[in-house]
Amino acid sequence: MVEELVTAGVALASVGAVYGMAAARVVKQYERGVVLRLGRLRSGVRGPGFTMIMPFVDRLQKVNMQIVTMPVPAQEGITRDNVTVRVDAVVYFKVVSAADAVIKVEDYRFAVSQMAQTSLRSIIGKSELDDLLSNREKLNQGLELMIDSPAVEWGVSIDRVEIKDVSLPETMKRSMARQAEADRERRARVINADAELQASKKLAEAAGVMSEQPAALQLRLLQTVVAVAAEKNSTLVLPFPVELLRFLERAQPGHGPQPAHPGAAHVRSQPAPQSQQSPQALSESQRALDGAADPAPDQAPHRALELAAQAQQLLTQWQQSMQEQLPSAEAPLDPDSRGSNSRQD
Repeated sequence: MVEELVTAGVALASVGAVYGMAAARVVKQYERGVVLRLGRLRSGVRGPGFTMIMPFVDRLQKVNMQIVTMPVPAQEGITRDNVTVRVDAVVYFKVVSAADAVIKVEDYRFAVSQMAQTSLRSIIGKSELDDLLSNREKLNQGLELMIDSPAVEWGVSIDRVEIKDVSLPETMKRSMARQAEADRERRARVINADAELQASKKLAEAAGVMSEQPAALQLRLLQTVVAVAAEKNSTLVLPFPVELLRFLERAQPGHGPQPAHPGAAHVRSQPAPQSQQSPQALSESQRALDGAADPAPDQAPHRALELAAQAQQLLTQWQQSMQEQLPSAEAPLDPDSRGSNSRQD
């Protein structure tokens, strides 16, 4: 009798252990459990932790409540301005009602994926190319509303939708590059024209200031010469100042023979030392320096030729004075004297 009771107790314990192992379930923190008893939904959703169900009667289905990141395959479509593009996106969603996600839709992940693809193709057809490239925030909001409307009935909430990339044909890329280049060139020309306008105004003001002081123009000319002379490979062209002609005009010419023909001014001459210069040339130089210290008033334009003629006359007189001194310094030896010297040798 005792043995039968012990055997029955062991059998009951074994059955209880098997039943407990079959009924025990563990729900994780990020999951919720939906219990179907004989195909009917139980009202309570099992929370995280240890829970028990009736074996062979209840079926526990776990639903993940985490945010799911689902990439949307690239969809090819034609925009409203007739441009073919390929757009891919990514959807972030989570389950807010575990019972609805199990009962109202067969596979909520597949349903959300198909709805995202359909909505993406629809948003491509309603938008223009410029909106896809520069106004993505507004398109993301519209795409989120289009996906979220049917997903609410499935117990799914769309957290956000982002358009990842927009692929354009090569011809469209080249066209956009030319457009951007033309726009950059237009802006560069406008900026250059504005700079020229501002520079012209400043130059006009500078010219007004220089017109009051004639010496300022000469100083500006010297600054320009210094700037140009810094380049070793440049050719420097100096203008002939009118003030020099005025200085020559004040230096009155002295007495001296005039050249017999125009070619006389081109006779080769050498400069004489300071000690051999004639007093007349020194006095003329002193008068020219006095004229430079006290410049004459502005002359009329018709005096330019007369001043040039006077300058030519002064140059001719100086060359003739140099020619008079050359024979004494460079006179050849007498042939007779050379012969007598050779005979004496």
